[in-house]
Amino acid sequence: MTSSDVPPSFRLVYAPGVMPGKWVRVWNERLPGVPLALTQVPAAETGGLLLAGDADAGLVRLPVDRTVLSAIPLYTEQTVVVVPKDHLVTAVDEVSPEDLADEIVLHPLDDVLAWETLPGRPALERPATTADAVELVAAGIGVLVVPLSLARLHHRKDLTHRPLKDAPESGVALAWPEAATTDLVEDFIGIVRGRTVNSTRGRTRPRPSAQEKQEKQEKPGRADKGGAGRRQAAGGPAGRGRRKGAGGTPKNPRRGKPRRGS
Repeated sequence: MTSSDVPPSFRLVYAPGVMPGKWVRVWNERLPGVPLALTQVPAAETGGLLLAGDADAGLVRLPVDRTVLSAIPLYTEQTVVVVPKDHLVTAVDEVSPEDLADEIVLHPLDDVLAWETLPGRPALERPATTADAVELVAAGIGVLVVPLSLARLHHRKDLTHRPLKDAPESGVALAWPEAATTDLVEDFIGIVRGRTVNSTRGRTRPRPSAQEKQEKQEKPGRADKGGAGRRQAAGGPAGRGRRKGAGGTPKNPRRGKPRRGS
């Protein structure tokens, strides 16, 4: 098999916690002949893989380098604090950074939140990954602040989470190399933006074939579909209007006559 015989594929990378499933299903329905290769990579590595040409597009966490990558923001996630189920903060529906002042707040090296000042007290060492930090929370070492999707990704029966207000949030975007906006990239953009299957926005319209041109020329226009027939049925040749007073409902013979006095 030569390289020209290999069917095209679309390579999509995505950060942990980002769920591409709904878009993948639409892709498989619309482009069944184009395999979609999914690869989950650490959030910090998505941009490098795109620029290296190892992926066509990525579902990444913002920010990204807009000088070399095009990006379409998709949504912003809620930030939550992950705690043991018997923790005091579970008594409230929402937590503030001040509520964590006495807590050890774990700060993993793969954190995706852009903190200016981390709330609470720092741990002696930073966990290598969010998964490691979750294990420390379960062991009672501290609490963890993450986007909601990561709290769900690392869910444990002995842990829960609460929304954290006044905290940084993580945005998710579709990104791709600015110099590599291919037709397949445009197809995926259309899917994430909810375009219909018949939309051609962003794609070059295919030139009609000779047969399609002939069929279009032979196809009668709307004005010819029964227009003349309706005029003929109304009486008289097509294209001529009905003379006033000719045919139709007869005039009222009493119209215009003066009323008789009493």
